[in-house]
Amino acid sequence: MDIVQRLFSTFAGGWPGIGLILLRLLTGAALIHSGITGILEGTPPLIIALQVIGATTAIFLLLGLFTPLAGAVAAIAKTGMAVARLASYCSGDPWITLAEAVLAASLAMIGPGAWSIDARLFGRKHIDLSDR
Repeated sequence: MDIVQRLFSTFAGGWPGIGLILLRLLTGAALIHSGITGILEGTPPLIIALQVIGATTAIFLLLGLFTPLAGAVAAIAKTGMAVARLASYCSGDPWITLAEAVLAASLAMIGPGAWSIDARLFGRKHIDLSDR
Protein backbone atom coordinates (compact mmCIF):
# COMPACT_ATOMS: atom_id res chain seq x y z
CA MET A 1 0.00 0.00 0.00
CA ASP A 2 2.99 2.34 -0.36
CA ILE A 3 1.88 3.24 -3.89
CA VAL A 4 0.51 6.63 -2.81
CA GLN A 5 3.80 7.49 -1.07
CA ARG A 6 5.74 6.58 -4.22
CA LEU A 7 3.54 8.86 -6.34
CA PHE A 8 4.38 11.99 -4.33
CA SER A 9 7.77 12.86 -2.85
CA THR A 10 6.08 15.04 -0.22
CA PHE A 11 2.61 15.89 0.93
CA ALA A 12 2.51 19.67 0.69
CA GLY A 13 1.94 21.56 3.93
CA GLY A 14 1.79 25.28 4.73
CA TRP A 15 0.15 27.57 2.19
CA PRO A 16 0.35 25.01 -0.65
CA GLY A 17 -1.36 22.48 1.62
CA ILE A 18 -4.13 24.95 2.39
CA GLY A 19 -4.49 25.53 -1.35
CA LEU A 20 -4.88 21.79 -1.87
CA ILE A 21 -7.55 21.61 0.84
CA LEU A 22 -9.44 24.40 -0.91
CA LEU A 23 -9.04 22.64 -4.26
CA ARG A 24 -10.30 19.37 -2.76
CA LEU A 25 -13.29 21.16 -1.15
CA LEU A 26 -14.21 22.97 -4.37
CA THR A 27 -13.87 19.88 -6.54
CA GLY A 28 -15.71 17.62 -4.11
CA ALA A 29 -18.57 20.07 -3.62
CA ALA A 30 -18.92 20.63 -7.37
CA LEU A 31 -18.94 16.90 -8.08
CA ILE A 32 -21.51 16.19 -5.38
CA HIS A 33 -23.75 19.06 -6.49
CA SER A 34 -23.47 17.99 -10.12
CA GLY A 35 -24.19 14.38 -9.19
CA ILE A 36 -27.29 15.16 -7.13
CA THR A 37 -28.79 17.53 -9.70
CA GLY A 38 -27.98 15.12 -12.53
CA ILE A 39 -29.67 12.22 -10.77
CA LEU A 40 -32.77 14.31 -10.01
CA GLU A 41 -33.11 15.33 -13.67
CA GLY A 42 -34.18 11.82 -14.65
CA THR A 43 -31.55 11.30 -17.33
CA PRO A 44 -30.70 7.97 -19.03
CA PRO A 45 -29.21 5.21 -16.83
CA LEU A 46 -25.68 5.58 -18.24
CA ILE A 47 -25.65 9.26 -17.36
CA ILE A 48 -26.98 8.50 -13.88
CA ALA A 49 -24.20 5.92 -13.44
CA LEU A 50 -21.58 8.52 -14.41
CA GLN A 51 -23.14 10.99 -11.95
CA VAL A 52 -23.07 8.42 -9.15
CA ILE A 53 -19.42 7.62 -9.90
CA GLY A 54 -18.58 11.33 -9.82
CA ALA A 55 -20.40 11.91 -6.53
CA THR A 56 -18.84 8.81 -4.93
CA THR A 57 -15.31 9.80 -5.89
CA ALA A 58 -16.06 13.30 -4.55
CA ILE A 59 -16.33 11.85 -1.05
CA PHE A 60 -12.87 10.32 -1.41
CA LEU A 61 -11.48 13.62 -2.72
CA LEU A 62 -13.03 15.58 0.16
CA LEU A 63 -11.37 13.24 2.65
CA GLY A 64 -8.11 13.07 0.75
CA LEU A 65 -8.36 9.29 0.61
CA PHE A 66 -6.87 7.44 -2.39
CA THR A 67 -6.68 10.84 -4.09
CA PRO A 68 -4.79 9.79 -7.26
CA LEU A 69 -7.25 7.00 -8.01
CA ALA A 70 -10.34 9.01 -7.02
CA GLY A 71 -9.22 12.00 -9.08
CA ALA A 72 -8.52 9.88 -12.14
CA VAL A 73 -11.86 8.05 -11.92
CA ALA A 74 -13.74 11.32 -11.39
CA ALA A 75 -11.95 12.91 -14.35
CA ILE A 76 -12.86 9.98 -16.61
CA ALA A 77 -16.50 10.04 -15.46
CA LYS A 78 -16.83 13.79 -15.92
CA THR A 79 -15.16 13.65 -19.33
CA GLY A 80 -17.77 11.07 -20.33
CA MET A 81 -20.45 13.42 -19.06
CA ALA A 82 -18.99 16.32 -21.06
CA VAL A 83 -18.99 14.20 -24.22
CA ALA A 84 -22.60 13.17 -23.56
CA ARG A 85 -23.59 16.81 -23.09
CA LEU A 86 -21.74 17.89 -26.24
CA ALA A 87 -23.55 15.13 -28.16
CA SER A 88 -26.87 16.33 -26.64
CA TYR A 89 -27.61 13.05 -24.84
CA CYS A 90 -28.38 15.02 -21.71
CA SER A 91 -28.94 18.64 -20.75
CA GLY A 92 -26.46 20.88 -19.03
CA ASP A 93 -23.38 22.91 -19.77
CA PRO A 94 -20.59 20.68 -21.12
CA TRP A 95 -17.91 23.27 -20.26
CA ILE A 96 -18.71 23.23 -16.55
CA THR A 97 -18.54 19.44 -16.64
CA LEU A 98 -15.22 19.61 -18.46
CA ALA A 99 -13.93 22.05 -15.82
CA GLU A 100 -14.88 19.53 -13.11
CA ALA A 101 -12.93 16.87 -15.01
CA VAL A 102 -9.87 19.13 -15.16
CA LEU A 103 -10.10 19.89 -11.44
CA ALA A 104 -10.31 16.18 -10.59
CA ALA A 105 -7.41 15.33 -12.92
CA SER A 106 -5.27 18.07 -11.37
CA LEU A 107 -5.87 16.64 -7.91
CA ALA A 108 -4.88 13.20 -9.19
CA MET A 109 -1.59 14.66 -10.45
CA ILE A 110 -0.76 17.09 -7.62
CA GLY A 111 -1.79 14.95 -4.67
CA PRO A 112 -3.88 15.40 -1.55
CA GLY A 113 -1.62 17.60 0.59
CA ALA A 114 -0.46 17.24 4.17
CA TRP A 115 -3.93 17.53 5.69
CA SER A 116 -5.47 14.41 4.23
CA ILE A 117 -6.03 10.80 5.13
CA ASP A 118 -3.53 9.82 2.42
CA ALA A 119 -0.81 11.81 4.18
CA ARG A 120 -1.62 10.12 7.49
CA LEU A 121 -1.68 6.64 5.97
CA PHE A 122 1.05 6.85 3.35
CA GLY A 123 3.12 9.94 4.19
CA ARG A 124 6.74 9.85 5.15
CA LYS A 125 7.27 8.94 8.77
CA HIS A 126 9.59 11.01 10.94
CA ILE A 127 11.49 9.24 13.69
CA ASP A 128 12.57 11.49 16.52
CA LEU A 129 15.74 10.21 18.16
CA SER A 130 16.38 13.28 20.31
CA ASP A 131 15.10 11.50 23.46
CA ARG A 132 17.95 8.98 23.38
